[in-house]
Amino acid sequence: MSHPYVPRDLNLVDYAPNLLSQSTILAAYGLASLFVVSLIRVISGKVPKISKTDRWLMCWWAFTGLTHIILEGYFAFSPEFYKDKSGFYLAEVWKEYSKGDSRYAARDAGVVAVEGITAVLEGPASLLSVYRKIVQLYSSVCNFPWAALWHCCIFYDFLLGRR
Repeated sequence: MSHPYVPRDLNLVDYAPNLLSQSTILAAYGLASLFVVSLIRVISGKVPKISKTDRWLMCWWAFTGLTHIILEGYFAFSPEFYKDKSGFYLAEVWKEYSKGDSRYAARDAGVVAVEGITAVLEGPASLLSVYRKIVQLYSSVCNFPWAALWHCCIFYDFLLGRR
């Protein structure tokens, strides 16, 4: 079957057309994105010390991190997505996306390398950014008992005349 990509002579053996419409692909992505942002917003709201700005930043980093890991990760590690006949969502995304930039369907080395690096490095780094506030709060809270224990030991030594 011929493909919808330009250049028309692009060699895509066993190309399978999209089974999902563009609107279905966008709706699924929009709903999944809304779910992630809402979930992070609700969870971050449980910690009163996190500002509204930081809560929105956490939502952004979660959204962008998961987008890089899931969408771009699938592209980078699934070289024959254009052959998929099952209607698998991620393959459908990349078949549709390739209509705008056929380098994706052609597996251009530069595109694959950039998307792979983004999926493997930038995606996880973005998710770590979500945890910045959580880890910072955890570190501060966990540090308190150890600091209190340290001061109690010093006071105990002082009472015993060791200091």
